[in-house]
Amino acid sequence: MEDKRNIQIIEWEHLDKKKFYVFGVAMTMMIRVSVYPFTLIRTRLQVQKGKSLYHGTFDAFIKILRADGVTGLYRGFLVNTFTLISGQCYVTTYELTRKFVADYSQSNTVKSLVAGGSASLVAQSITVPIDVVSQHLMMQRKGEKMGRFQVRGNPEGQRVVAFGQTKDIIRQILRADGLRGFYRGYVASLLTYIPNSAVWWPFYHFYAAISGPLAAATASILTNPMDVIRTRVQVEGKSSIILTFRQLMAEEGPWGLMKGLSARIISSTPSTIVIVVGYESLKKLSLRPELVDSRHW
Repeated sequence: MEDKRNIQIIEWEHLDKKKFYVFGVAMTMMIRVSVYPFTLIRTRLQVQKGKSLYHGTFDAFIKILRADGVTGLYRGFLVNTFTLISGQCYVTTYELTRKFVADYSQSNTVKSLVAGGSASLVAQSITVPIDVVSQHLMMQRKGEKMGRFQVRGNPEGQRVVAFGQTKDIIRQILRADGLRGFYRGYVASLLTYIPNSAVWWPFYHFYAAISGPLAAATASILTNPMDVIRTRVQVEGKSSIILTFRQLMAEEGPWGLMKGLSARIISSTPSTIVIVVGYESLKKLSLRPELVDSRHW
């Protein structure tokens, strides 16, 4: 009997690359807009000491909304959209690596595992500097300072426009840490996202849409401790993953490693649903014209 799970997988050579990138950017932007507020909330929860400002995801959402309005939930969003570049590099690396590994192994699990880890390595090399800047922008709030850097107002005391804030943060990072400041937390990022990506893709092909969000939630739980450490290293200017871990344990105990977890799951689950349902749909839409009629789903 034919295995119903053995669905034909569209590979890189089957795609119209122009369609793939155009549709891919549109899909990624839709995901970013929908989950960004919870990415910001997760970052603030992970950085705050104990529960000094927010008591949880919902409390943070309400307080930020009251203090800064809807725009407060999108601080750093414009800068963060530059990660669309790394997103396209990610899927390109993933698909090309799958094609390369196929010469040595026909196992879909092996191809997905190697391709997922490789894609994350490439993407993080591009993403980390953007993340560093956008996270410092996320920390900007009325009242108590959260991060290392504070955006300065203009002489009239009015708010600085978005890219004016970005330039200010970039200057402060350069002044404090030099160029290497933009790669602060790079190792922690790799330790967070390479295992997450390497494990997620085999489950994507195996489970399909129903269990995808469960896999994402599981991956979020397993990698959240390193994500907390990564965020603190980048935002607080820490120089050591181990010392950051020890300080966090001393100040907040094991539960400190789970800070921002609910916001992380909330932000990852919709993304996963869209990716699981949408990624193969994206590839179907991007099929080369001569292959459309030859595929039966």
